[in-house]
Amino acid sequence: MGSAILAAMDLQAFPGGDLVQEGIADLARGTESIPALLVSIGAPRLRRIGLPVPTDVIPSPEHRLYEKLAETDPDSAHSRYNALVRRLVSFENAAECGGL
Repeated sequence: MGSAILAAMDLQAFPGGDLVQEGIADLARGTESIPALLVSIGAPRLRRIGLPVPTDVIPSPEHRLYEKLAETDPDSAHSRYNALVRRLVSFENAAECGGL
């Protein structure tokens, strides 16, 4: 599935779809962003769902995501990390049930 097909898909209809769509695009550009790290964490399941997650995911994405969140606000990094992972799992569950 190419980027044109991904762009035509309405991932934003699912909870967290905005982050997943942005993360896939960032990974394709080689950009290490919060969405790209989140997609790297969920890459195996996202691929099984049928999304075109680039094979060059970011190594140790869990640690990198936490570090990136702690750079801006160390006190809330843990809760923001957990909230982002919950959004990813919500997206994965909804996409599987919704027939993505």
